[in-house]
Amino acid sequence: MKKMFVRIDGSHIYLAQDVIVASSIFTRLLGLMFRNKLDNGKAMLISPCNSIHTFFMKFAIDVIFLDREFKIIKIIRSMHPWRMSWPYWQASQVLELPAGTVPMQLFEGLTVEVENV
Repeated sequence: MKKMFVRIDGSHIYLAQDVIVASSIFTRLLGLMFRNKLDNGKAMLISPCNSIHTFFMKFAIDVIFLDREFKIIKIIRSMHPWRMSWPYWQASQVLELPAGTVPMQLFEGLTVEVENV
């Protein structure tokens, strides 16, 4: 598991200070299923990924679909359990955050910056 920070590119606004990277088949499949919650400041980056589901989840999440350069392709705010997203063919990874944590000044076309710790 890698430790990472995610922030809006060129700003001091952090989206997450503790990012779990799901890159194996098992961790990508499991994702956030069966967890009770995702604490503020935490996130999961699923890569590669261009669509998600929230089956077997117990809480809503904010979802950011990103391309390889971390440009935002799509934002889904407050995706509730037992839902599926459309596939976003330009996306190569997905950032999942606690519902309500993606600021309104974040929009499609912006880039997020990922820093390894």
